[in-house]
Amino acid sequence: MNIQIINGPNLNLLGVREKSIYGSASFEDYLTELQKHFTNINISYYQSNVEGEIINKLHEVGFTADGIVINAGAYTHTSIAIADAIAAITTPVIEVHISNVYKREEFRHRSMLASNCKGVIAGFGMHSYRLGIESLLLA
Repeated sequence: MNIQIINGPNLNLLGVREKSIYGSASFEDYLTELQKHFTNINISYYQSNVEGEIINKLHEVGFTADGIVINAGAYTHTSIAIADAIAAITTPVIEVHISNVYKREEFRHRSMLASNCKGVIAGFGMHSYRLGIESLLLA
């Protein structure tokens, strides 16, 4: 099984930015934990701060991967283009968020992506990614 994780803008700063919201671990450290936990799954990781690059990655893997876990960061709330890219592909997509977006600013309460995703997981810290992968295994 091949799972693609896609992280959006500013998530390259995990471990150093807003630790009270995002924790002190880098995503690369957590990715190592995920790979140890899911030994029978090939987990690929991609991060970009650029909307078009995220769309290109969705197009690249969206017909061959077995599942995609995406944390589009702030693009979640603004990008019709990423939503359209998710709608255009056949691979199931799970939207994840580290923080509980519903406990944050009101503009974060609306996802442009959610209606095109299989499901949404938010508020479980880095474990949101593990839960996203586990939900893809249930399919």
